Parts: sequence; structure tokens; C-alpha cells
Amino acid sequence: MDFVLSGVAACGACLFTNPLEVVKTRMQLQGELKSRGTYQVYYRNVFHAFYTIGKVDGLAGLQKGLVPGLFYQFFMNGVRLGSYAIIDSSGYIHTNGRVSAVKTIVAGAVAGVVGAVMGSPIYLVKTHLQSQSTSSIAVGHQYKHQGMIHALAAIYREHGILGLWRGSSAAVPRVSVGSAAQLSTFSSSKELVFPKDSWLVALSAGMISSVVVVLAMTPFDVVSTRLYNQPVDHLGKGQLYTGFTDCFSKTLKKEGLTGLYKGLGASYFRLGPHTILSLFFWDELHILQNFTY
Repeated sequence: MDFVLSGVAACGACLFTNPLEVVKTRMQLQGELKSRGTYQVYYRNVFHAFYTIGKVDGLAGLQKGLVPGLFYQFFMNGVRLGSYAIIDSSGYIHTNGRVSAVKTIVAGAVAGVVGAVMGSPIYLVKTHLQSQSTSSIAVGHQYKHQGMIHALAAIYREHGILGLWRGSSAAVPRVSVGSAAQLSTFSSSKELVFPKDSWLVALSAGMISSVVVVLAMTPFDVVSTRLYNQPVDHLGKGQLYTGFTDCFSKTLKKEGLTGLYKGLGASYFRLGPHTILSLFFWDELHILQNFTY
């Protein structure tokens, strides 16, 4: 039940935040491995990107990748939050009756790694679909998938089962860092704010957690997006990067530190509400479950 509640909570958040995920993906791919001023800027900021995509690709363009997004949120966060809930209920993260910062970071990271590996093929397809756009505003490599099933079948046909886990080397650090930051600050914040029986506890803790998550996770998120979206040769090897470290160093060298924080605003507008909503739904569903039993 923990896994199902966690997945449903994440899907509820995804319905509202998917358009911001599309914006974030486009901004992270814009000017890939190019110095500032040497490429055309299609998306000046979050709001301009939102307007441009809606105008050129239509309102449906803002919900690209929604189906794999929902699948990813259900399975990845179902496993991640469900695993964390089991670890939490076992008493592991508490020391002398209080939440242990170190133990929550470890528990969050472990839960994140499990979720990242399970959800990697879906995230790969989601990234491909969200980067696809009309040629006049296209950024990054453009795949020609017609939907989630078509994409999964095409990747499997061309590169086998391992091809579906391409880019997972970035997914593991991305989700483990984000998960550790999110769940540790959420659990710690809940002890500090408002009366314990107030719904404001989960909401406020989620707001505090979201700021920490975005700052810690964005560089890993940029690298992850680029590794997933890069073109590959007939053997399935990346044509731009060999792996996580190579992508990180090339981006830093070509685009500077700001390159690793591309789409920071979009990341917060996406991750902020998503973190707040998913953790709030997760907490409230647990309360409802306990009340029902």
C-alpha cells in the first residue's frame, strides 16, 4: 500500500507540473556545449519559454511526454517513496526519538537509487519526447518518436535491452542526491513547524524541502537530460559524451558554472510545486490510510 500511495501522490503532482518539465528540458538543452553568445536563444526565461512553446507547438506541446511522465512518477516515486516509508516505519531514521539527519540522507539516497534504476527507461523516452519540437524552436538532438510505446520499441529494436538503460549513469546520482536532499529536509522540517496534527506541517516542510532539492539537484539534472537526449551511433554509444563525468566536465568547460544551472528557474517552478504537492499528497494519503484502518 505504501508503494501505491506514493505512486498516486507523485502522479497527482505530475499532472500539474508536466508543462514546466517540458520548459525545463528545452532550456537545459539550449546552447548545448556552446559558449554564451554563439547560439540562438529561443527561450529567454521560464515565462518566455512557456509562451513560445504554447504559440509554436500549441497547448498540446506543453504536455509532451505526459504519459511516460505519469508512468515514471508512479513507478519511480512509488518505489522511492514507498521504500522510504518502509525504512521510516521500521524506526531506522530515528535516534533517541528524534529524526537523524545522517540516517535520513542515507535512507533517502538508497530509496532514490532503487527508484532511478527502475524508472530509467521511461525517463529516457520522456526526455526524447519533451525535447521534440517544431524545427523553428528545436534545441538538442531531435528524435522522431510517435509516442511512449513506439519509442520503447524503437530503442529496444535498435540497441537491445541495455539501450533502454542508456543514461542511467546520470539518473542514479541525480535521483539519489535529489532524494536525499528532499526526504531528509522534509522529515527534519516536519519536526520544526506547526502543530503535529496540522495539514500545514506537510505543506510547509515541502516548501522548505523544494528549495534545497533544486539547488542540490539542478547540475545533476542538466547532465542527466543531456546524456539521455544525446544522439547515439549504431552501437548505441553516445556521440557527445561517454558518461556522467565526461558530460559534467565538458559542460563546465564550454559553458561555465552557469551551464550546469541552466533552467534553474524552470527547475524550481517545476520541482518546487512538484515536491510540495507530492509530499503533501503522500503525507495526507498516509493519514487517510491510517484513519481508515
